[in-house]
Amino acid sequence: QVQLVESGGGLVQPGESLRLSCAASGSILDISTMAWYRRVPGKEREQVASITFDGVTAYIDAVKDRFTISRDNYKNTLSLQMNSLNPEDTAVYYCNMRCRTGPSWGSWSNYWGQGTQITVAS
Repeated sequence: QVQLVESGGGLVQPGESLRLSCAASGSILDISTMAWYRRVPGKEREQVASITFDGVTAYIDAVKDRFTISRDNYKNTLSLQMNSLNPEDTAVYYCNMRCRTGPSWGSWSNYWGQGTQITVAS
């Protein structure tokens, strides 16, 4: 019904930048909060950054001042600009969107992208 497709992962050196994108498609009527998560093997998935429909953003301390989350409400897309990457940022990154697909309040659900690997190494 709803599909999130991510792009932009890869291998970079410390200090370099990368931009992730996530595009939503399907029978979407509304999208409220969008977010980026990451998972390191052996650890819990953590929310890296989030953005509300109105553009209010939140970040974990580890990425503040380095990452910037943004969205396009017309195109149903989400982005994450990542600067000054370091090896601790190595993880699989997932986009998440809370979408409404029907007329009732029960039609809200969370959807996930497939994940994209980011590796920061020299």
